Amino acid sequence: MYGIFMECFVALKLYGGNGVLLLMFVAAALFITFCEKDIKKKIVLGILPLVILVGFLFPVTKIVYVALFDDGSDTYYRILWLIPMYIVIGYGACKALMGIKREAVRRGIFALMVLVIAVTGSFVYANQYMSVAENLYHIPQNIIDICDVIAPDEGEPRVRAAFPSELVHFVRQYNTNILMPYGREMVVTQWDYYNAVYEVMEKPEVIDAKALLEATRQTKCHYIVLSDSRKINGNLSEMGLTVVENMHGYTIYSDPEVQ
Repeated sequence: MYGIFMECFVALKLYGGNGVLLLMFVAAALFITFCEKDIKKKIVLGILPLVILVGFLFPVTKIVYVALFDDGSDTYYRILWLIPMYIVIGYGACKALMGIKREAVRRGIFALMVLVIAVTGSFVYANQYMSVAENLYHIPQNIIDICDVIAPDEGEPRVRAAFPSELVHFVRQYNTNILMPYGREMVVTQWDYYNAVYEVMEKPEVIDAKALLEATRQTKCHYIVLSDSRKINGNLSEMGLTVVENMHGYTIYSDPEVQ
């Protein structure tokens, strides 16, 4: 039980980032629980979020969740998505400020709160995945063009494709009919998950063509998308794959053996 609790605690710690927002949430939820007069707001914004948080850390909750869902071990952290963290923090902060009579003090505390949030956070526009919008989808145009080439027609079954790690964030945002052997969980390094396709496609400096083909066929990948900048010690075309198209610095291979 202790081991399961520590797994849940580590997941919560990763979810909470540097921990400041998590502390602010707990403080706000407790404040609402004890100070809110409206019973509905008390329950929805105070008691229930705390119950979900405590329940997430309770080992039995994870045991039951994993037993109910096939991918339970990988998706258990999503229970935390049920917590309206920012709503709780915002409402709790506003309620606390409205209880202060002096306007100058209220403004000062508000400015301090904003400063704490800004200083302890990160500048989102400095993220490597932020870029100037190229289209209405607000995702890189190369994703759209590549997905349009391999996407199944309406009514046809979904296809699976192995994408380079720099593209996996955007594929599902554009077309859910394209599945992938690995997704965002592999490119978040602190999670340290294992995936056979990722191991041979992303980790080595030079891709082993034979190992890549074995891994993608085991995971039923209809397509392989490779960056032209990657080195590979073999020719996928000579190994039975078909070059569908080359665009935006990526080559799209189709595997006729995968049905």
